[in-house]
Amino acid sequence: MALKPIFILSAVRSGSTLVQRVLAAHEGIATVAEPWLLLPGAYSLRRAGVDAGYLHPFMVDAIEDFCEQLPGGSEEYVRELRESALRLYESAAEEGARYFVDKSPSYCFVAEEVMRLFPEGKFVFLWRNPLSIVSSIIETWQPWRPTIFREDLFVGLPRLTATYDANRERVHGVRYEDLIGGDERHWRELLRYVGVEFDPSSLSRFTEIDLVGRMGDPTGGKHYSALSSEPQQKWKTTLANPLRREWCRRYLGYLGERRLATMGYDLDRLLAELDALPRSASSLLADLKRLAQDLVKEPIRVRTRAHRVLGVNVIRELTRAEHK
Repeated sequence: MALKPIFILSAVRSGSTLVQRVLAAHEGIATVAEPWLLLPGAYSLRRAGVDAGYLHPFMVDAIEDFCEQLPGGSEEYVRELRESALRLYESAAEEGARYFVDKSPSYCFVAEEVMRLFPEGKFVFLWRNPLSIVSSIIETWQPWRPTIFREDLFVGLPRLTATYDANRERVHGVRYEDLIGGDERHWRELLRYVGVEFDPSSLSRFTEIDLVGRMGDPTGGKHYSALSSEPQQKWKTTLANPLRREWCRRYLGYLGERRLATMGYDLDRLLAELDALPRSASSLLADLKRLAQDLVKEPIRVRTRAHRVLGVNVIRELTRAEHK
């Protein structure tokens, strides 16, 4: 029987390592830390998002031209990418495994392409309170910097919600807060979707799962030896100073009511909780300094991105002109 892939799709710092370990505590489910295996193939189907020594949009053009010469066209190319990944999953899994969990938060950028690659796959969309995500980023990679994981927050998470909305009939969505809240029902529903009988002991045995690799959660696996609702409230301390609160208010506004509702959260409630935080000046001066430094650098980043896109477009137009 062919190995069946399970994908945990989430933004960074959303609790995906916990879900991965609980799944891996069930018989027949294999996994590794974070493969990131599908990124090259998925991005070969997407023009934007890659900075490389070559011009990435031209690579996509070349692959599209190549696919036109294949008997099966682009679908043959996608099929070969899928089969290659499945062979690697099977090789990495222990003998007897029936499922392989690929938990790579970077897939938030290419969730749509991953779903296209694996029409038979199981896709768990894991949501977490965005305020907790921002707080966890700060706590994990101190100090606070406004631009850290900017693409994940402003590009990756919106792409996840859009992919989820477009594929609700074949995916499973669950909130991290519900999984750690003590109600086994949410875990049972997740395992039922995957196609595995839920083992209650997995909620304690997940601590025995050792995920070897340089990528993965650098903190959660060490700090929590059991399901805990403690992380739900930590953001209220981390985000208490006025600069961080205002940044988070604007970020929630960017995500908007619809995206947050897709994730299972209410915009007005999150804003009210943010406004209710006690006033704190902790880290404020240092945060202001880093914000000023980022504002100085931002025009350079914007110009660099704009020049890169302009250069690609100019070369493309010149190439088209030569072939007329």
